[in-house]
Amino acid sequence: MENVQTTKTQNFFRILLGIFMILAAIGHFTYQRDDFQAQVPNWIPLEKDLVVLLSGIVEIALGLCMVFLTKYKVKVGIALALFYVMVFPGNIAQYLNGTSAFGLDTDQARLIRLFFQPVLIFMALWSSGAIAYFRRNSNIS
Repeated sequence: MENVQTTKTQNFFRILLGIFMILAAIGHFTYQRDDFQAQVPNWIPLEKDLVVLLSGIVEIALGLCMVFLTKYKVKVGIALALFYVMVFPGNIAQYLNGTSAFGLDTDQARLIRLFFQPVLIFMALWSSGAIAYFRRNSNIS
C-alpha cells in the first residue's frame, strides 16, 4: 500500500512540476521575458532574447512531456533535471552580477534562490521515478 501511495504522490508532483514548467514557458514568451533576459549570462554568445525564446520552447516541451508522456517519465525526468543543471549558471550570474529579476532585488534573495535549484533537480528525478530507476539498475547496494 505504501508503494501505491508513493506512486500517487510522485505522480502528483510530476504533474505539478510539468504545469510549473508550462507556466514558466508562457512567462518566457510574455510577461516575464525581460526577467528571463536578465538571467542570461553575458558570456553566452547568443542574443539574450533568442536564448529566452529557445529555453521557453524547451520548457514547454519538457512540461508537456512531464504531464503526458508517462511511458517515458523516467527519461523525461532525467532530461528535466539536466535542463535545470544547464540553466543554473543563469541563476549564479544573477547572483554574482547583482541583477534584479523576478522580484529578487537583494543579494540575500538571489543567494537563497540558488538553493532551490537542487530541490528542482531532485523533484524532477524523484517524481519521475528516475531515482528509483537508478537504484534498481545500479550495482551499488
